[in-house]
Order: sequence, then C-alpha cells, then structure tokens
Amino acid sequence: SQSIPWKEVEVRMYALSMVADTILQDGSPFDFSVVMHFVNILSSRTPAELNGCQFLVYKSFGDVIGSYSKWLSSSKSNIKPLLLFCASGISKSISSNSCSVALRKLCEDASSFIHEPPILDILFWISEGMGEGNLRIEDEEEIISAITHALCSILDKELRKTSLARLLCSSYSAVEKIIDIDRDELLRQNSSAYAQALNIAVRGLHRMGALFSHLAMSITSGLIDDDTISVLFGIFWPLLEKLTQSSHMENTSLSTAACRSLSSAIHSCGQHFQILLPKILECLSMNFLLYQRHDCFLRTAANMIEEFGHKEEYSVVCVRTIETFSSAASLSNLNSSYTCDQEPDLIEAYANFTSAFIRCCPKEAIVASRSLLELSFQKAAICSTAMHQGAALVAISYMSCFFDASLTDVLESPECPSDESRGAVLVQILARCGEGLMFNVFYALLGVSALSRVHKSATMLQKLAALCSLCERTMWKGILCWDSLCGWLQTTVLQDAASDYLHSRTGDNCRNHPGYMQGKGGRTLKRVIRDFAESHRNVPTPYIDSRWSCRQQLS
Repeated sequence: SQSIPWKEVEVRMYALSMVADTILQDGSPFDFSVVMHFVNILSSRTPAELNGCQFLVYKSFGDVIGSYSKWLSSSKSNIKPLLLFCASGISKSISSNSCSVALRKLCEDASSFIHEPPILDILFWISEGMGEGNLRIEDEEEIISAITHALCSILDKELRKTSLARLLCSSYSAVEKIIDIDRDELLRQNSSAYAQALNIAVRGLHRMGALFSHLAMSITSGLIDDDTISVLFGIFWPLLEKLTQSSHMENTSLSTAACRSLSSAIHSCGQHFQILLPKILECLSMNFLLYQRHDCFLRTAANMIEEFGHKEEYSVVCVRTIETFSSAASLSNLNSSYTCDQEPDLIEAYANFTSAFIRCCPKEAIVASRSLLELSFQKAAICSTAMHQGAALVAISYMSCFFDASLTDVLESPECPSDESRGAVLVQILARCGEGLMFNVFYALLGVSALSRVHKSATMLQKLAALCSLCERTMWKGILCWDSLCGWLQTTVLQDAASDYLHSRTGDNCRNHPGYMQGKGGRTLKRVIRDFAESHRNVPTPYIDSRWSCRQQLS
C-alpha cells in the first residue's frame, strides 16, 4: 500500500547482480526475503499497472534470479513465485532475455520440484504463450531448452513422456496453420496475413529444433527412453513431411528453420529416421532443384550422410543424391572465381556435403560417383581462388579432405588395389587434377587476402607432397604420375615437408605429433609460401575461369 521508490530498488538489484560472484564464493548465509517480497509484488501486477521504470526493474530482478538461482531455488516455497515472475518478465521486451536466462537457471537448479502439477502448469503456460511471436527467436529457444531440461528430469516415465509430447505440440499448431494455407487460397493472397503465418511457423520450427537439440543431450545421459523418442518422432515427422512437400519451402526463412529442426531431430532420434533416409534425401535434393539458392538442403543432406551414409544398403541412395545435387544449375555455374564470390554460402554447403560423402559413404558409392567427385574437386580448386575468404578457405579444406582420405588408403594398403577401391578412385582424381590444383593454389596466394590462406595452403601442399613421395615407393606409383610437378616436388623444401608429414602419420608419432607443420621441412614450406604471398599481395588478380587452360590463365 506504500509508494515504492522503484528507481532505488532497480539500482540496488543491479548492484546485487554485479557482486554475485563475490557473494557466492564467500558462501555466507544471505537473506533473500526482500527479493522474494518484490518478486511477489511485481508478478501479481497487471501490465496496465506497470510504468516504464518498472519494466527496467523486471530486467534487474531477472539478472538477480539468474545469478542466485541455486540459493533461491533451495526453498520449495520460492519455486512457484519465481517461475510466475519469469513468465511475467518474459513477455516484456526489455526484460525478456534476462528472465529467459533466469528461467533456464531455475529449471536446472530446481529439477527436483518440477514434477509437481502446479509447477508443470506454469511451464506449459509459458510455452503455449509463445505462439504470439512477441519474443526474439533466441529467447524462445532458450525458454524451450529450459523447459525441456526440466521435463527430462521427471522421474515418472509416463509423466515425462506425456509432458514432452505436450511441449512439442505447443509448437505444432504454429506449423500446421501454414500447411493449411495451401488449402485456403484467399488467405495466401492476403500478403500481410500470409507473412504473419510464415513468421509464426518459422518460430514454431525453431522451438521444435531447440527441443530436439536439448533432447539429444538427455538421450546421451540415459534420461530419455526409446518409447519417449518414438512418441515425439510420431508427432514431428508427419508434420514436417507435409511441410517439405508444400510450396511454402520457397521461403528462405521457413526452409532454413525446417531443415534446422530436421537436423536436430536426426541427431536425437537417429534410429527412427534411418528407415526414412531414401525419402528424406530425395525430398532434400528435389527441393534444392526447385530452390537452388537454399543451401540449407545441402547442409541437412550432409547431416543425413554423416549419420547413416556408412551403411552399405544406402549406397545407391547416396549416389542418386549427389547426382541430383550436381545437376543443379547453381552448382554447375561455379566455374569461375567471380561466380564463387557471389555464392559463398552455397560453396560452403556444397563442400561440406561432398566432404561428408567422401568420409562416410561406402566404397561402392565413391566408385560409382567418381566423375562427380572429380568435378567437385575441380570446382573446389577454382573456388580456392575466390576473393571471398570464407569461400576460399572452405574450398581448400575440402581438397585437404581429399588428400586425407587418399593418404589413409595408401598407408593402409601399400599394395596397389583394384580400380574399384576408394583409394584408387581418389588418387586417380588427384593425378588428373594435379596441374590445375597447383596453378589454383598459387593463384590463391596472390592479392591482399592471401595471407589468411597460407597455413591451409601449406598444409594441403605438404599432404600432396607426402602422397607423391609415398606413392613413389609403393605399387601406387602406376596411378599417381604427375610429370608436370616432378621438378617442384624434387626441391628440398617439399621433400622435407613430405618426410615430416609421413613421419607424423606412422606409429606412435600419429598420437604424439598431430600437427603437420611441426617438423623443420613443414615450417620451411610454410615460410616459403608466406614469403610468396607477402611479395605478391599487390599483384592484380583477374578472375579464374574453368574454360581457360592453366597456361592460358598463367600467361
């Protein structure tokens, strides 16, 4: 009933949150009764009763609750008012982030009290109130992760299962509404209503992804059983399948959110998605053909390959997927450094997919895709010359992955295998692409952005030298024959670097010396390449075009 000096309260709460580390380390008893008194006052007020200053007070109290959550949540009687305060503060833009973090801390520290019905009701009330789309997506994800953590700690299996299903369903309707628009042409013609529906659906997908991301950690720790995963999978996949088959996937934000939530679900519900691998990969590749600027389809396909690509029964599916992706005009057009500069995200996604394909797919898939992998290597060599630093570095990393896989196979099988082995296919590709590779790597070291590429380029060339040196001493010599590189490879620098690398990959050295540049030869190679880049950083760099020969472009 008294007039409260809110500005003074806010200043004191701010100070209390700033000294939290000192107070917690001291460990002396601390009286939080005044804090709880104000928490009860604020959470009981309606929005109409609040003024501008009190919104800032919410933020400071949210910081205090987050900082001292372990002490505050030690008393069971505090849990409900603290959660109600967080629920109230989350709805206000100025305090939404601090109250979201406070909610997460409370859910982590008060897990033993969460299973009680009044507490669960508050958590569901919070999750179901996010459908209005008033919060930042990051805050919504924080809230869902917090609630998921709390629900995963419920000891009763049936209650835990039904609670997680209810939490997932709180985001279900947001996505379901956008699917229904396909059957309501009038609503889609209303641009304002359609944009709002898209925004709500995107947020719903992000919340689903946050739930599955946190669920993956709980599965690893053994808190979630297979029956619960089956229930959640049965809710999620039919909805996402309908969405991915709809024309709404044209929207970049929606397709990205859908792919992200699918990737999170795959990591947590892997075995349930395994049987759907052919259908999902076909869906992703066909959507990419329709919307070729949406790199999210490539990224999600890479996740699928990493999760299930090693299984031989899916070799044909994996080959069909890389064939479909490679046929896309957006990837076919990556034939000059100019076009690579225009599509850095697409280059990164394509390189990640092909890297996953080489690392994870069975040899049958590698052999069947040799022409496509050779094409991808050629494109990576061109992309390494792009002015865009991110695109160039990811292209160099992909070529380095090629060398890693080739060296592994040669080291494991010194006797030259048949042409139908993975190693033989990869080494043959490197042999045919060697001249172009060398030209593009040195071209990439020209100009003002070259220094950032020195380490990756030197490491890749060291692997190249190691591979050539190793093949010269084994039955692989008949496959790897790069006459144009012999003079360069016979220099002291490369020979020493090659010896360093082979030494690091044999016996105990593989464990004790994982760095490729630790030997004298490796350090010398890096210095030579750095000096080359330093002395050529101001040289004009025309764009590379795959239609010209290396000698034409060099001249």
